[in-house]
Amino acid sequence: MQQLLGEAVGAVVLLAATLKFDGILTLQLQGKGLVNLLVAQCTSDFRVRGMARHAITAPGDPAADFRALTGEGQIIVTVEAADRGSNYQGVVPISGSSLAESLEAYFQQSEQLPTRVLLASSTGAVAGMLVQRIPGEGGTQIHDESAHEAAWQKAEAAMSSLSPASLLEDDVEQRLVDMFGVDEVRVFSGQAVKFECRCSRERVANVLRSLGADEVRSVIAEQGACTVTCEFCQKPYKFDAIDVEQLFTGGAPQGSDAIN
Repeated sequence: MQQLLGEAVGAVVLLAATLKFDGILTLQLQGKGLVNLLVAQCTSDFRVRGMARHAITAPGDPAADFRALTGEGQIIVTVEAADRGSNYQGVVPISGSSLAESLEAYFQQSEQLPTRVLLASSTGAVAGMLVQRIPGEGGTQIHDESAHEAAWQKAEAAMSSLSPASLLEDDVEQRLVDMFGVDEVRVFSGQAVKFECRCSRERVANVLRSLGADEVRSVIAEQGACTVTCEFCQKPYKFDAIDVEQLFTGGAPQGSDAIN
């Protein structure tokens, strides 16, 4: 399960790198297997977070492969842009025997872009590679469709020769030279990727308001306080009876920001 979540985090960073504007890209997997919900998010400046809800399995369960983890379900890719006119959502069925294969199917079905994806994850490390055939691209060296097709087949073969282990262990620049060395290879400067959760007391307060005063007050009456824990970073936000009344009377919530 940790490997699948790691691959999802790697995938969402690759997808966010394709954004041409400020925004947030969310990769969501909804399945009927051991993992019923997995969410990974990355901003256009590479702040990433992820979470998964799953059933408890025995260590080393041989049935816990990709399809056992996900079962039947769907993959949802959502782009939230600063410019609302650029918002987008694509939904495709879970397919193939890996998250990478499901994403390849997503690009083929939703965007009609031939795509190869390779993802790898281990304890403390995540890596991925995404190669796409972009219509009309290829520079002045590619003048016809047959040459374009040959270049794409070459890229596919190079991807097929790359193992998850080498993806995790090899130097990135050397790997690209090994794969495409006879062609012109340009390596751009890297971007730092960091975990950052965007939860806040104000966001949680808005969620409580959306539930309605009666429901939140019933929680207070039963438990004495209402505590909401962020599923991404596990930070809890506690609202007591006074905080809750301020939520529904227009006052700003007070009290402790979090229980650490």
